[in-house]
Amino acid sequence: MPRKRRRISAFVKILIVLALTCGLLVAAGIYAIRSIKPLDLSPPPPEEGCRLATEEDTDTLEVEQAANAATVSGVAFALDLPPHAVVVSYATVWQESKFYNIEYGDRDSLGLFQQRPSMEWGSPEEIIDPVYASTQFYEELVQVEGYLDLPVYEAAQAVQRSADGFAYDQHESRSRVMADAFTGAEGAVVTCWFPEEQAGDTDVAAAVEEMRRVFGVGPEEVPIAQRQTGDLGWAMAQWAVAHAATYGLTSVTYLDRQWTAASGEEGWQATETVSEELVLR
Repeated sequence: MPRKRRRISAFVKILIVLALTCGLLVAAGIYAIRSIKPLDLSPPPPEEGCRLATEEDTDTLEVEQAANAATVSGVAFALDLPPHAVVVSYATVWQESKFYNIEYGDRDSLGLFQQRPSMEWGSPEEIIDPVYASTQFYEELVQVEGYLDLPVYEAAQAVQRSADGFAYDQHESRSRVMADAFTGAEGAVVTCWFPEEQAGDTDVAAAVEEMRRVFGVGPEEVPIAQRQTGDLGWAMAQWAVAHAATYGLTSVTYLDRQWTAASGEEGWQATETVSEELVLR
């Protein structure tokens, strides 16, 4: 009988040791799981880019694309055209060049709208200028009878006369979001970021001069100039943000919002004071 008890006692001891060992292993495992941070498999944010965050949708563009989009809509302000004209132009540019000002294309096509010198759109040097190319497109568009009532792809095709006019239709939704953003209809919704070393030397005067060429007016006229295209002040402010790397701009301030190159993807921040003047630095 004593031997049996000793055997049972030894067996119990073994069970206790195993239980304690398993408990320690489980506890160690739980501690390790809680201590190790989960792997972040999401790709790192791009070093440069632009974001459009409207009430309808959020979109991202490369800085070059955003700069060209801001100029295309800016020219619509210079001509005092309605927002629909901007939507048509955007759908066209998406199909033709994806907002890259390319110096090649089908046959002799060039630029954002892939206009052809042989079809009397202008010289190659003129067509490659986004302001000139946008002006030419809009001037043809307004000649299309009832273009404001036409579907976007039909209005675009009436100007472009491409092989597949229906192709413009696929870009309408995205173009409307972009038009809301770049015409200033929704305020401070466009932000851009880029590495400091990629920015040019700060030249506010050159930025203002180009802005005047694009919009037909300078930033000093924002409080008094009115355009049916959209909100001129916010359109100019976001044009400046999209071109900040080109002109080395470090901050853009309008009303109660300020964008700074240092803020990166954080975008526009609230300011303590309100200014009706558009201030570039």
